[in-house]
Amino acid sequence: MNAFKLAVIGKDVSQSSSPAMHTFIAKKLGYDVSYDNISVPPEEFASRAEQFFAGYYGFNVTIPFKLDIIPFLSSLEGDAAAFGAVNTVVSSTRRGYNTDGLGFMLMLENAGVQSAGKSALILGAGGAGRSAAKKLKDAGASVTVFDKNAQSAQRVAAEFSVQAAEELTCAPYDIIINATGVGMHKTVGVSPVGEDLISLCNTAIDLIYVPRKSRFLEIAEGLGKKIINGMPMLFYQAYYAECIYHGIQPHAAQAKQLFEEFGRSGADI
Repeated sequence: MNAFKLAVIGKDVSQSSSPAMHTFIAKKLGYDVSYDNISVPPEEFASRAEQFFAGYYGFNVTIPFKLDIIPFLSSLEGDAAAFGAVNTVVSSTRRGYNTDGLGFMLMLENAGVQSAGKSALILGAGGAGRSAAKKLKDAGASVTVFDKNAQSAQRVAAEFSVQAAEELTCAPYDIIINATGVGMHKTVGVSPVGEDLISLCNTAIDLIYVPRKSRFLEIAEGLGKKIINGMPMLFYQAYYAECIYHGIQPHAAQAKQLFEEFGRSGADI
């Protein structure tokens, strides 16, 4: 059987963990895949998009193309329609999906973090923050979103019927989620919020996964809080994407088992 040709497409995916994750998951599910990482300058995406449909059974899109791919699709399915953003495409049908929210919620579930009836502060109103806000709201959490761009937070609040905070105050939250880029690249060693606010939460979640333990999580751990980094979310959204590609039913327990096996395989998670 020929391998399913898949790829991840983004501005710079040269160091992406997606190929290793997707090939591992597919093999465990009984499928043979090849998985490329394709870096594309933003100004070239529109002119090259048709090549991706022609050359791949399916593909994942990441920053900054989760919106740019939409005009080339026939439909948006599930969360992709709600978010207005796509991370998974099946070429033959030109259907777009978004598995980020599913991956986020499974990360919480498998870490034993309850969301129903809990209060959550989301730092950042970009794509990751929007996904987290909607899924937590749907799960019965009380959600507040803060972004340095107040209008961005207000848009998310209006869209998903959550609260927008114009400024951060030292109020208690059950969960604080860093959905900003603060803590990675040039801001390694920087936390988006200080110890005074972190000390009032029970669980600190950073959607950053490199470094493995951001300064935000280091502070929270030092205060005795439960901490979670973004690697499980990345893995689980890849798992859901593979289930879409192969038309199989996802199972939370199976995803957790595969994530644990992936860690034992020597991958840096």
